[in-house]
Parts: sequence; structure tokens; C-alpha cells
Amino acid sequence: MSDLEFPEWQEPYLEALMETDKRKLVGRVDFAERAIFLRLKEIQSSSKRRPEEQSIEVALRGLSFLKREILEFKRSQGQLVTIAQSQVN
Repeated sequence: MSDLEFPEWQEPYLEALMETDKRKLVGRVDFAERAIFLRLKEIQSSSKRRPEEQSIEVALRGLSFLKREILEFKRSQGQLVTIAQSQVN
């Protein structure tokens, strides 16, 4: 993954997308989200931030999709889902 344009957050994001173990997916999504939000905080004052912000928007939509998949998996396994978990966009 060395050819990534924004590796500090794209690498954890891609790892979350490629995770096939549903039990590990929750942690990968959480880690990717934290990396993305940390990066957003870092680039707030940058004048060249728009291309990266657009990439981040796409990544956050992808993570939102994964969170819905996690929720559906937990429901299908009969797991109790908390209110916070059920508020996935």
C-alpha cells in the first residue's frame, strides 16, 4: 500500500474494507475512523486540503456502510445491539 496518496488514514481505511472476519471488523472500522478524524483535525488550517477532504468524505461513507453491515451481522447472530450501535447512518 505504499502508493497511497494519504497513507496515514488510507491504510487503516483499506484494512477495514478488506477485513473478512466480522469479529475484527468493528475494531478496524473504529481505528480507521479515529485515523480519519485525527487527520481532519490536522488539515483544518491547510490551504491545500480540499482533495484530501473529498477523499475523506468517500472513506467515511464507506465506513458508514461497513458499520451497517456490522449491525446486520450482529442482529443475524442474535446479538444484543445497543442504541449507540443502532444509530449508524
